Amino acid sequence: MEKQKNAVGRRKEAVTRVFLSKGDGKITINGKDYKNYFSLVYLQNQVESPLKAVESADKFDIVINAQGGGIKGQAEAAKLGIARALLEVSLDYRPVLKAAGMLKRDPRSVERKKPGRKKARKSFQFSKR
Repeated sequence: MEKQKNAVGRRKEAVTRVFLSKGDGKITINGKDYKNYFSLVYLQNQVESPLKAVESADKFDIVINAQGGGIKGQAEAAKLGIARALLEVSLDYRPVLKAAGMLKRDPRSVERKKPGRKKARKSFQFSKR
């Protein structure tokens, strides 16, 4: 791998651009270390999971630009972006990542509010009189 590989990950309203290059396992999100950016441990594990699946946690440096959504959406978008970038490095990683379910883009998002209702599905209280 002579130059950096890049990929895009999306989840809900969050979009992340992932830049993968050879290195010693440093992950940076929006200029901060990922452990500072994602204070919750399970979100840190989401970001690490593609690297752990292919057993290359200390082979690549990753720079991520994250925008939109909340921290959970950004963490899951980063997971998808890292998995896609790893595929550009080597197609040998595909069976492992696919079996772990990391190559699927989660299509679920917030349903829009409908007219005549309080929220997307919640209605106003019904009164007969």
